[in-house]
Amino acid sequence: MRRITIATMGAVLALGLAACSGNGAGSSDDSTASAAAATGDVTVGVAMPTQTSERWIADGNAVKAGLEKAGYKVDLQYAGDDIPTQQQQLDQMITKGDKLLIVASIDGTALATQLQSAASAKIPVIAYDRLINDTPNVDFYVTFDNYKVGVQQATSLLTGLGILKADGSKGDAAGPFNIELFAGSLDDNNAHFFFKGAMDTLQKYIDDGTLVVKSGQTTIEKVATLRWLQETAQKRMEDLLTSTYSDGSKVQGVLSPYDGLSRGIITALQNAGYGPTIAGGMPIVTGQDAEIASVKLINDDVQFSTVFKDTRKLADQAIISAQAFLEGKTPEANDTKSYDNGVKVVPSFLLNSDVVAKDGIQSLLIDSGYWTKEQVASGQK
Repeated sequence: MRRITIATMGAVLALGLAACSGNGAGSSDDSTASAAAATGDVTVGVAMPTQTSERWIADGNAVKAGLEKAGYKVDLQYAGDDIPTQQQQLDQMITKGDKLLIVASIDGTALATQLQSAASAKIPVIAYDRLINDTPNVDFYVTFDNYKVGVQQATSLLTGLGILKADGSKGDAAGPFNIELFAGSLDDNNAHFFFKGAMDTLQKYIDDGTLVVKSGQTTIEKVATLRWLQETAQKRMEDLLTSTYSDGSKVQGVLSPYDGLSRGIITALQNAGYGPTIAGGMPIVTGQDAEIASVKLINDDVQFSTVFKDTRKLADQAIISAQAFLEGKTPEANDTKSYDNGVKVVPSFLLNSDVVAKDGIQSLLIDSGYWTKEQVASGQK
């Protein structure tokens, strides 16, 4: 399915290049060859944050393959979650003459100097799934509706606890339920959207006592996880269990914004004697990104849910937007109000996401070709 998607995109973009030649009948071979030659001289720089998460590896490979199918050269770089490395990589891309940059930033506030250099060289910049802040020199943003992702995570937590039914109507469970909150890295703009969407959804249940954050840690500054690291989330969950639940009370739900954090949280809970499954006492734990190890945990009734952001669609949209810039056009935006980076509102294209619980694995992940049945069973790619 991934190969088909990328191949189809490549074919569409190739046809677009031929159609833009403006030549009449009888000259199509020459115009196509000319367009291909022109495209082949263009290098697109693709800067990804890390290879420690399988989703960023998949994103980088999908963007690279799609651009190459369209005839472009691609300079794909991973920065190992190190800000100076990403800054240096972008400097090199600009110096080498890359004609467009697609950037998934590590720290959305740390690239103003590089983007100023890109603007001076008339190089368009597309922010990929993470908004780049504090600069006027980000030209477009492709992402998912990240506020909605937070709403989906919180709604899934409420569903897992039985406060809501699957259709969103009121459930039979009244609580009170002890929950704890986790957020992503403060230097990632998306973490703030995820947390706001989640808290806007959960707050009324906290206010009326249905949900109790027993640790009292409810601000993003208190619950953030630097660099989205699994081991950091595991350590914080261990500390919460020791400091807050040593009186014999139990945590019954955990808002987690990412599958890697979820697995760290689950490990801490298992080590403390929770589980092994939800029916056996594992709290309701949410997630995001449909990472295969977590999909197996969901299939095994250990993790409750994840939010599936189909990065194949995100890669395709980045390619469409890049093509528009490289042809001297303006990419289509479907949101021109939501994403203020502190200097400007960045025109954006937002994609939709889906909540995946156990009963949705087949239809949303296997039938779509994202994972196979064998991969879900093994938890490995």
